[in-house]
Amino acid sequence: MKFSTKTRYGVRAILEIAMNDSENGIYQKDIAKNQNISYKYLDHIMNALKVAGLVSKAAGRKSGYILTKKPTEITINDIHNAFEPGVCVVDCLSHNYSCKREGRCASKGFWGQLNNQIIEYLKATTIQDLMENQVKLDDIVN
Repeated sequence: MKFSTKTRYGVRAILEIAMNDSENGIYQKDIAKNQNISYKYLDHIMNALKVAGLVSKAAGRKSGYILTKKPTEITINDIHNAFEPGVCVVDCLSHNYSCKREGRCASKGFWGQLNNQIIEYLKATTIQDLMENQVKLDDIVN
């Protein structure tokens, strides 16, 4: 299983916004520069995050982005779901997949449990957790 670039960059963009404590938010150009993401690609990411209700403009057109919820209330799963319909480690777990081995395949249970553990981990990890890790890393570097 591999997470999409949009999900990975979405996490980085949300973290960048969360680490910026200005009430005017942070401009997309600054997120792009600080996270080394192309402005044009970031535009697609920010639009998906807006549609998902995770970010908004601080005060209109000439303002930066802010979070719509507290960092403790935004999970990695929320960000992932802004770009993907869910987590599915193998095809046979998807709802629209038909398998000839349905009902007699022991490995499907294993993959299902693994899938659930990944989802639970994504739900348990918040932006606040990443912010705390980032502060620790910044302290080590500086």
